[in-house]
Parts: sequence; C-alpha cells; structure tokens
Amino acid sequence: MNPAARHHMSDLGRRVEARRTRLGLSREEVAERSGSTPGYIELLEHHLPSPGIEFLVRLANALETTVQDLSGYTADIAPGPGRAALHARMDEIDETECWALLDDHGVGRVALMTDEGPEIYPVNYQVVGREVLFMTAEDTPLARAAGSGLTIAFEQDHVDEAFSQGWSVLLGGPVRRVSDREAAQSLRNAAYSTPWAGDGRDTVVVLTPGRVTGRRILVEGAPGTPSTPPES
Repeated sequence: MNPAARHHMSDLGRRVEARRTRLGLSREEVAERSGSTPGYIELLEHHLPSPGIEFLVRLANALETTVQDLSGYTADIAPGPGRAALHARMDEIDETECWALLDDHGVGRVALMTDEGPEIYPVNYQVVGREVLFMTAEDTPLARAAGSGLTIAFEQDHVDEAFSQGWSVLLGGPVRRVSDREAAQSLRNAAYSTPWAGDGRDTVVVLTPGRVTGRRILVEGAPGTPSTPPES
C-alpha cells in the first residue's frame, strides 16, 4: 500500500491489518472467523473509522486479542492494572509450548548484569531454530555482554486484561556476537524487522538458552481455560 493510501487508514484499521498479518490470516479467514465478509474487513482496514461494539468483540476474538488492545486503548498504559481474578491458578508451561508462544518474532526484555548492577532492556527479537537473535548497537550493555560470552535472561509475556490472566516465558543462557560478516548479514536478512529503536543497531547477538521455562495464570471460566473436573 502506498503512503497516501495508508494516510486514510484509521488507527483501528492499521491495528487490524497488522494483527491479521502477524497471524498470517487472509481477509477471507478473518471474515469467516468473525461472521463477516472479506469486503467488510477490507473496508474496516482502509476506510471505516469504527464498527459497532458487537462486531468489534467478534473481530477481537477472530484475531486472538482483546478489544482494548485492538482499539489501542491500552497502548500507553502499563499492563495489569486490574484486580486478580477469583479462582485463578498458575500452571507450568513445557518447553515446546514456550517456543510456540515466543512465535517467530516480537518484543521482549533482556536482563543482564552491568557495572551499576542488574538492568533490563526492551528488545526486538527473532527466533532462529532454538536460539534467539537480537540486533543492537556496538557499545550497548547487551553487545558488551555478548563480547564476553556472559549469561543473560530473556523474557516475553502476554497479559489478558479482560480476564486477569496471562503467561510468561523465560530463557537463560550465554549470549555471543556473530562476528562472521556473511553469517551476520544472513541473520539480518532473515529478521522480520529492524530494531524499533532506529538505525545504527547492526551488531548481531545470539542467545543460546540452556534453560527455557514458562508459567501461565489461568482463570476458571475464561475463554481457552479448560474446566477443572469435579472432585469425586
């Protein structure tokens, strides 16, 4: 789409298109999931300012997100301001599902030790096999840690505000720089996106996790939560 056409898209339309693209869904698939038509989904993405709340709920479910996230209401709000739900429980997530939740790419956080103590930084990441790729600037704490082969932690999570539930995945292991130019360029080319923070971040860093763990908070009766069988 050219810039002039994108200028006429609403913020909701841009979020719908971006979410649909990330899930790898066609407009036909979203229409089928939401009980709509491909033409209406296209209209919503490009021209329609806001649909009715009933359809917006169906659309959010079709795109596996919440109305708040889809509308951008929570974009500048720290996650998790609501109260804890009744009858919640916490389950461990196995390694296979942890990798599935990380998906192919996204934004997470790295934690590492610096001369001033432990620090945490948001980062774009790309999953490559069973390793995690970051691109950073030459003089960042992450690049320095990678140059020394230090162990770091990497975390990604998701919060479902509507039902006070969510999940968190934690990886820990040594991080290294990719010094071979051809290998580094190949990894850069494979990345879904350049760093959101801007240019000058072309140092390729790879985390090889020796530990992959996850936890999920589930709420009885919430969508996607299996019912607890009654005690005999």
